[in-house]
Amino acid sequence: MNTLSFQDYAVFILYFFIIVGYGLYIYRKKKQKTADSKDYFLAEGSLTWWAIGASLIASNISAEQFIGMSGSGFKMGLAIATYEWMSALTLIIVAVFFIPVYLKNKIYTMPQYLNQRYNANVAMIMSIFWLLLYVLVNLTSILYLGALAINAISGLNLNLCMFFLAFFAIMITLGGMKVIGFTDVIQVFFLILGGLITTYLALDLVATHLGGEGIVSGFQLMQKAAPDHFHMIFEKTNPNYIDLPGLSVLIGGMLIINLNYWGCNQYITQRALGADMKTARNGILFAAFLKLLMPLIVVIPGIAAYVLYQNGYFGAEFLQDGSVNPDKAYPTLLNLLPSGLKGLSFAALTAAIVASLAGKANSIATIFTLDVYKKSLNKAADEAKLVAIGKRTVVVAMIIAVIVAPLLGIDKKGGFQYIQEYTGFVSPGIFAMFFLGFFWKKTTANAALFATIGGFILSVLFKFLPGVVSLEFLYPYGFAVPNASGVYEIPFVDRMGFVFLICIFGMWIISLYETRKGVETKGLDIEPGMFKTSTAFNVWTLIILGILAALYAIFW
Repeated sequence: MNTLSFQDYAVFILYFFIIVGYGLYIYRKKKQKTADSKDYFLAEGSLTWWAIGASLIASNISAEQFIGMSGSGFKMGLAIATYEWMSALTLIIVAVFFIPVYLKNKIYTMPQYLNQRYNANVAMIMSIFWLLLYVLVNLTSILYLGALAINAISGLNLNLCMFFLAFFAIMITLGGMKVIGFTDVIQVFFLILGGLITTYLALDLVATHLGGEGIVSGFQLMQKAAPDHFHMIFEKTNPNYIDLPGLSVLIGGMLIINLNYWGCNQYITQRALGADMKTARNGILFAAFLKLLMPLIVVIPGIAAYVLYQNGYFGAEFLQDGSVNPDKAYPTLLNLLPSGLKGLSFAALTAAIVASLAGKANSIATIFTLDVYKKSLNKAADEAKLVAIGKRTVVVAMIIAVIVAPLLGIDKKGGFQYIQEYTGFVSPGIFAMFFLGFFWKKTTANAALFATIGGFILSVLFKFLPGVVSLEFLYPYGFAVPNASGVYEIPFVDRMGFVFLICIFGMWIISLYETRKGVETKGLDIEPGMFKTSTAFNVWTLIILGILAALYAIFW
């Protein structure tokens, strides 16, 4: 039943006041520093390692995971967990190799890095691009998918749900990164607790319905009932191969997706850029450990819903326009929770959505204020003015998202796929620009522009190439498979890998040509000792990598 009881509202309101109250406490405690733009946008020197790690997860996990990834679990099974588990590996790489470069060179925003490494033109082009991407793709999708989920669970009006989420996020965001970072710790607590309760219910339902007892029995019965949903690596004959193409999820384009997201994304890296090296690295390592838990919360419920649906427990709940909609898996499970627990899980979902909205809005404000307004519109702006502009930017961005979100047809595309599709057109080129910029001093600004613009053009070309020429000759190698229409198409993840390699090669040629012509480049300050890690960091890294290896060995 898609309504909330009095007990559910009581639990949710308690959560709301805890978050807002704690946010106000942090804001007032640190109020004397709010006129400092770096303190406001980055919480410079204020966030602990556990706050950084929790904030990274809270900002990353949102409706596209709870709704979209659970839906993908319903459709294709545990393999979708590769986005989460490979993120754990990627976060370790970012902590060891990326963060030291940012901190050593006092880089606070991604456009600042581009300006410092290349030139102001590259930085401004990317600033505008990131603002458009964050507002019109990321912010809108988080807001709309979140509102859809809340509407499905509570029965409240969809527009009202969007307004509430936007208002809640604005209240947190206006306090700055310090408030976001520390309230995210509570958000993650609600997120994990509520998520585990839903997983427990789902496994217990499977056990009860299929003749078992307890959650362990439920998991074992799921494996027996849907063995095809417990493979991490797909064969090319699998109908889901086009989404997750075999070994490419380990050594191919999936690494590009994750390294770009976790290492070159203002929305994410901002949490660690205001800390010292040890704190930043420990926080990122904590986030990597939490990432290992996420499939238990967002994927397993989707598989459980699939098993229950296949065995007749659910019926019309999953139908939309006469066909099964996998994205209804998580809301359908939440509607089965008893009063009170449903309110807690509802709070967990809201926590994930609001934390992501707040983090994204803060990143939008940071880029606009420090990299557009300060650099081009008002170079003489003082610290108080910059903070005020940042707050106004948050409100304006959220209003735009509320207006635009219903017009984009996000629910028609599938939430998780929507975000991956549109960011994937630019991710390979951006990561190539960052990667060579980090580690090859001869990389030129024109080479960076080639990667950015050329990477986008190549992504579009590879997307529509099957409509022009047949790619069946790539099938034996697993680089093209037939889609629903029978046309051989390059899987999305492989497409990103190909574009990245072409961009790297093109940047190498352009940079060699220009440097031989006398073009000067601006390399970053990098020393080998920067990448040395502590013994404790190494031990925890080995533990995380060992768990990852075991998971892939068991569910290969």
